[in-house]
Amino acid sequence: MRPNILAALSALICLLSLTAQAAKPTSITFESDQTTTEGIEYSIYVVTCSNHKNVKLSAWDKRKKWCIGEGLSEDCERKQIKAAKKACR
Repeated sequence: MRPNILAALSALICLLSLTAQAAKPTSITFESDQTTTEGIEYSIYVVTCSNHKNVKLSAWDKRKKWCIGEGLSEDCERKQIKAAKKACR
């Protein structure tokens, strides 16, 4: 093989192995229901990641909006699993 093709192939294999080892959510557990000072209700969940990291998610609008962090509604997704994957990155 040509050296430049071999180098490109090696770089691709390294890149694929790094993405395969990215942390993934292993469980999502309900923690508690909360209310903001304005009276808005939300729920707290804890995501456990494959790298043993625990991250809190806030569920808003009757679990239609999932946000990373406790009581935060800024970094959000519509789906629970998308928010959990994002939290584990």
